[in-house]
Amino acid sequence: MAKLYKAYVFRGDKDPVISQLRSMAEDYYGVSKVTGKEMSQNSKDGGPSSACMRAWFYGETRRPQNTTIEAAGRAMGFERVWRKMRRSDGGT
Repeated sequence: MAKLYKAYVFRGDKDPVISQLRSMAEDYYGVSKVTGKEMSQNSKDGGPSSACMRAWFYGETRRPQNTTIEAAGRAMGFERVWRKMRRSDGGT
């Protein structure tokens, strides 16, 4: 069983970062649904394999590795930024 963290709980069956990355990719590539074409381009630009992204977006992957998420985002020219949470987010 995976370790659970009190500070990081999500509803649903997949890590929210998957949905965030899919939305970023749809905006970046100007599509309404990320397909093999966009996944292949992301991979060519330094991101993870198309099979990896397909498993995130449409398959059974629930908790992707940080390195692959970072690679996919950076292949589109994005970087993650930490920010202080608002009280409604669980921050202080």
